[in-house]
Amino acid sequence: MNKKNSLGIYKTFDMIEPYLYLLPAFVLFCLFIFFPFFKTLYLSVSQTNPTGEVINFVGLKNYIRIFTSPDFYNSLYVSFKYSAMIVVFTISIALVLALLANENIPGRKVFRTVYAMPMAISASAASQIFLILYHPTVGHLNYLLGTEIGWLTNAKWALPSVAAVTIWMQLGLNFIFILAALQGVPAELYESAELDGAGFFRKHWKITIPCISPTLFFLLVIDVINSLQSFAQIRLMTEGGPKGSTNVIVYEIYTQAFYNSRFDLATSQSVVLFLILLILTRIQFKIERKVNY
Repeated sequence: MNKKNSLGIYKTFDMIEPYLYLLPAFVLFCLFIFFPFFKTLYLSVSQTNPTGEVINFVGLKNYIRIFTSPDFYNSLYVSFKYSAMIVVFTISIALVLALLANENIPGRKVFRTVYAMPMAISASAASQIFLILYHPTVGHLNYLLGTEIGWLTNAKWALPSVAAVTIWMQLGLNFIFILAALQGVPAELYESAELDGAGFFRKHWKITIPCISPTLFFLLVIDVINSLQSFAQIRLMTEGGPKGSTNVIVYEIYTQAFYNSRFDLATSQSVVLFLILLILTRIQFKIERKVNY
């Protein structure tokens, strides 16, 4: 092989070398993200048998069927209600806890550790813990409150009860991000505000919130996505009941696929959920210009 050919081979290898490093990740993405996504789209416009095999192409019939189903609309309503509760309370409580933990008080490192601990607990473990706390007769919550409420069997209380579990589990992540953002706020701003006579609430409203708004925006996006994808706590605590009051869209998809063996309807609902998340995220990024960076 002459020198000219050798240089050409080396030059060609230099050009493709970066893509060779990316190849393993690309293969994994194709296997576990792109292929399942396009397979879901294909199944959503097909009729399937109980084993999930495609029988024939049906076009938009599956989508027409789910959009004329009261159960699907109920799952959407429950999902948005559930998401609203989680997002509002998770960010609000985490913000208050982070503000307290950021103050120069004795034992604040202990408080920071305790507040972040729920991150280490899985959804299944948390669900089992709260099943004991919520038990209508021997549960600790009814004992402490002196009530006899069926927290998970009463349609009025079931969704807030499950939402409380999710809020508790997501508090740790929100708390850590907000606390890290608070530590990046310049102390000089607070000193100037105090010299101008600003009180505790005005100081945090005018300085803290604008300064950490990028972090709050990030958590808003993450919390909305996570809340609309909640499944384990619903599956383990209520199974969508009572009377469909906790039947969020993810559990509705699970029910259609693994209880009713309607994989075509389940994939159609999955596509709708994907589009909802896409639209919500797009709307959130549309209002991103109001965030201070």
